[in-house]
Amino acid sequence: MATKLSVNVNKFAVLRNSRGGSEPDPVDAARAALAAGANGITVHPRPDQRHIRVDDVARIGAVVGRGVAGSAEYNIEGNPFAPSRGTYPGLVELVRSVRPAQVTLVPDGDAQITSDHGWQLPGDVDRLRPTVAALRAEGIRVSLFARPGLPPL
Repeated sequence: MATKLSVNVNKFAVLRNSRGGSEPDPVDAARAALAAGANGITVHPRPDQRHIRVDDVARIGAVVGRGVAGSAEYNIEGNPFAPSRGTYPGLVELVRSVRPAQVTLVPDGDAQITSDHGWQLPGDVDRLRPTVAALRAEGIRVSLFARPGLPPL
């Protein structure tokens, strides 16, 4: 199996958001990464939208697609238990609207600058199982950001 690179374009959005305005556009960053040979694009929208915003998710999805054979894959990371807020509909609803190839479930909170810990397995398995099943039923591959050395779901 060949190694594949997925480029996370969140920091472009952080820079844009901290400057105000529309530059740099994370969609342009996604296009550049794909043109340079990246196999996928990763984004991590949060309820406070300090990184990727809801409208970015759809715009990047239009550039990347679903990840059919031979094309790039779209991976959306986030906490499925974070509540909706403002225009952020919640991770599961956002993912359903875009239908990426993969969703990576991450147990982060608003106070975290970056994801710094994974799901506690096996303790979180029962809590995650319905969300994983619902996303898989939509044809979306699910990955967990988990503490290493513990059994998979």
